[in-house]
Amino acid sequence: MDREEKALREAIVEKCRWMNAIGLNQGTSGNISARHRDRMLITPSSIPYDIMTGAMVASMPIDGEYGAWEGRHRPSTEWRFHLDIMKERRDVGAIVHTHATFATILSIARRSIPSCHYMVAVFGGTDIRCAEYATYGTKALAENAVKALRDRNGCLLANHGMIAAGDNLDKAMWLAVELETIAKQYFHTLLIGGPVILPPVAIEETRVSMRQQKEGYGLTDLKQIAAQSRRSRKRKNVER
Repeated sequence: MDREEKALREAIVEKCRWMNAIGLNQGTSGNISARHRDRMLITPSSIPYDIMTGAMVASMPIDGEYGAWEGRHRPSTEWRFHLDIMKERRDVGAIVHTHATFATILSIARRSIPSCHYMVAVFGGTDIRCAEYATYGTKALAENAVKALRDRNGCLLANHGMIAAGDNLDKAMWLAVELETIAKQYFHTLLIGGPVILPPVAIEETRVSMRQQKEGYGLTDLKQIAAQSRRSRKRKNVER
């Protein structure tokens, strides 16, 4: 195991503990995966996050034998949708699945989230879809999740929870927090007569505006900032 993989494994465990600490997830429900070269690192099944270590994280080939894994513990029972999303979406570097309260409430009602807030735009469309129901851990659920995530970075899973997919672990977790926040806002507007839905043109304008901002919107790439800082220091040293 190289230094990069070890750091990614530890980051996965850190995110698991953090999402439970802030109430985004509960107990051993939910799971996190991250792409590492040609493999997927994923949380193990039924291990409490407070005793989990990076060495317990399972490793699976993305394009090799389907379902094969390496590690001390079996991968999460939801490995199928994590793996299938990464196989389908090469832009996805990490996936966060949680049973966040408000997202799960809406999923139980089988409601997609419409463009009730401009931040829906960060998920890639004019809504956040609710995937059709299938039993947890099954290939059918994986297929439903992949379908709901086409052209999207997040979705609900009927009677289950939510998925957020980002190009890295930080972005995936940020999107998971955003999805739960929008779900909570949408739920509460339903109690007072329902939201005013933004038209598609407003969501597209938001997307264009986000793309035009020099450092993006909502979450700055800290690795990019660090690299820029290193280059700046090198230039200053040369000038001296």
